[in-house]
Amino acid sequence: MTKKATVSHIHRHEKYERLIAAAAELPPLPVAVAHPCDETSLRGAIEAAEHRLLAPILVGPERRIAELAEACGLALGNYEIIDVPHSIAAAEKAVELVREGKAELLMKGSLHSDELLGAVTRREGGLRTGRRISHVFIMDVPTHAQTLFITDAAVNIAPDLMAKRDIIQNAIDLFAALGLGVPKVAILSAVETVNPSIPSTIEAAALCKMADRGQITGGILDGPLAFDNAISLEAARIKGIKSPVAGQAQILVVPDLEAGNMLAKNLTFLSGADAAGIVLGARVPVILTSRADNVRTRLASCAVASLLAYSRRNKEPIRA
Repeated sequence: MTKKATVSHIHRHEKYERLIAAAAELPPLPVAVAHPCDETSLRGAIEAAEHRLLAPILVGPERRIAELAEACGLALGNYEIIDVPHSIAAAEKAVELVREGKAELLMKGSLHSDELLGAVTRREGGLRTGRRISHVFIMDVPTHAQTLFITDAAVNIAPDLMAKRDIIQNAIDLFAALGLGVPKVAILSAVETVNPSIPSTIEAAALCKMADRGQITGGILDGPLAFDNAISLEAARIKGIKSPVAGQAQILVVPDLEAGNMLAKNLTFLSGADAAGIVLGARVPVILTSRADNVRTRLASCAVASLLAYSRRNKEPIRA
């Protein structure tokens, strides 16, 4: 069985399949996996390695990882294990491996996201850049023709205007790095007109003007747009919205974490979508997987992070 056939067997959603296949053609990059001490996180790292997406460095209590692997029937093989006593130490050591150039990616294990991102964003010894840290869901919705990027539904709870500027720029840069071209970005709200009683509509209008002035680059922005007229040409037509983004949005920028989380989970549980996700804005991509993720979603998250890392290394888009 060829590599492509193996991927097809695991993942029948063609959008993710293209990402996984593209990443599998590249040499696997070293990834520091912080505290892979439950079956989901350890199996996810090993499955990514078996599909040549990543080269894991397992950072956590060595004995606990070995016992877990034996109990779950997972072969650790020649994977490097760095022994540290607990989850906080694992997060700190994983970040240190990146700073030392021994890892080019980070992957969350069974620790809390705040523990890993706390180590990433630490002023001394972290992986901060001048950009705000943010999360992007890369949604494979079977009933929708295009991959949808939803941001931010996992990190920034109630971002202000300047934080949203970084959130949008992070998503645009990811879209371009994957070789997908110039994205159409919808700034979502409940309505498509500016209403002083709905602050997100005012911020949407301001963000679009910021793009006009070059404060956000690389994408075509419009907003405020309601979800229906952001993704449905018919809904946009009925409401008389004339826009290069309306009905064709590829990046959906939500007002806050609650809205984004509900949108992503609605698409997952009502439309059968998969929601791969990574954290952007740090020196390296950070892979955040959930215990609820299936195999194809975990592999897609790893593939996106790998493709982004290669794009940054080569300073050009990777065609996925």
